[in-house]
Amino acid sequence: MGADDGTAAPAGSRSRRYLRDILSSVTAVAMVGLFLFAVSGLWPPLVAIESPSMEPNIETGDMVFVMAEDRFPAENASHGVVTAATGANTGYDRFGRGGDVIVYEPNGNERRTPVIHRAMLWVDAGENWYDRADEDDLGAADSCADLRYCPAPHAGFITKGDYNGGYDQLGQRAISEPVRPEWVIGTAERRVPKLGWVSLRSNADE
Repeated sequence: MGADDGTAAPAGSRSRRYLRDILSSVTAVAMVGLFLFAVSGLWPPLVAIESPSMEPNIETGDMVFVMAEDRFPAENASHGVVTAATGANTGYDRFGRGGDVIVYEPNGNERRTPVIHRAMLWVDAGENWYDRADEDDLGAADSCADLRYCPAPHAGFITKGDYNGGYDQLGQRAISEPVRPEWVIGTAERRVPKLGWVSLRSNADE
């Protein structure tokens, strides 16, 4: 008698079917991973968002697809990245505002948790960038002399979280120096709301 008439399949048959299901699932996940890697040029191509610094455009617990910044650079990109300043003039926006959102290593330190913030300005080495900055993001600074990294110690990106009240390069507790191009891991391209909670909770349990 077959399984169609309500009888149970032999134990060996059930085991083989269960094993096939597992292998099919693993194969499907591997193929999706390889496809994302082929598109993004990065591994892993997905990052889970741990903090609210990019809210409301990217929220804690979201999963974000990241692509190498030089993979398919947009027009007017500098080192593969379009800054908010350039985006404001060209209409280029990502995640609700002008400019690219980048993932970078603070001060180029691979041991620190990467930061996902928006690239606001590109500055040249030695540049007084105070007058090009948004006064709302300068805190209490009244001049270049009040900014820790002004004049710029080297060329790089001035960055900021959409939710934060100041640049990452602001104050004595600055997150990072101006972000050198080689510190950039990639640009954020798409987000899947809440999917990152799976990864965050798994890491918290370890």
